[in-house]
Amino acid sequence: MNDKNFDSFVNQMGVKQLIRMFDLLPDVLFWIKDNSHNFIHANQAFIEHKGVKGIEKIIGKTDYDFSPAHIAEQFIRDDEKVLAGKNVTERLEMNMTQSGDTAWYATSKRAITNENGDTIGTYGITRHLEKQAKALSNVDAVKEPVDYIRQNFKHPFTIEELAEVAYLSVSALERRFKKYLAKTPKQFINEVRLENARKLLIETNMPISQVGDETGFSDHSYFSKQFRLFFGELPSDFRRNYYNNP
Repeated sequence: MNDKNFDSFVNQMGVKQLIRMFDLLPDVLFWIKDNSHNFIHANQAFIEHKGVKGIEKIIGKTDYDFSPAHIAEQFIRDDEKVLAGKNVTERLEMNMTQSGDTAWYATSKRAITNENGDTIGTYGITRHLEKQAKALSNVDAVKEPVDYIRQNFKHPFTIEELAEVAYLSVSALERRFKKYLAKTPKQFINEVRLENARKLLIETNMPISQVGDETGFSDHSYFSKQFRLFFGELPSDFRRNYYNNP
């Protein structure tokens, strides 16, 4: 079947029928959003994951209706990047399960364009990795150092100490992080600290300097600089913009 025949076949099927195929993937969450980040469709696995009875409870809602604020904020920011022309591909991340526990997921997102090439929304899929043995083996490869980072991010520790926890040399640890997380241990530590800082900025009235202290940044200017590099704005601006645009 050539491209022309394929396009004709797809047109005969109809978009709705194609989209409904995602209901056949029980371990994959699939959704479609408009330009304002409102859900306009989700597959059955997504509906069950959110703990609602039907698609009508999803349509018109945003991530803020289903996820803790700091997690929803990350989803929205990812959508904005995709709308701006960037792709999110197989990003390994921690997220919440339906029971409220945390687990590893891999997420990919793309923009939706109309016939004129205008971006009109986004779509994405997320896979729960613990339900997939091959992916889980990748997670296990960095489980010990990742767990250590998440449990100890508030305190100073060296890459050498992290390597000892994983029973690896520093170079082997670096290679493993680059292979399975596409980042260095230092980058991952920084991201964990910044994610937790963002959570405190949203969920507490803690002074910004204290937020830095509580998340492992002893140098307040360095904290502000890293926060802006990662999230695109200073901690003070992030907090103000969040509360001004709930």
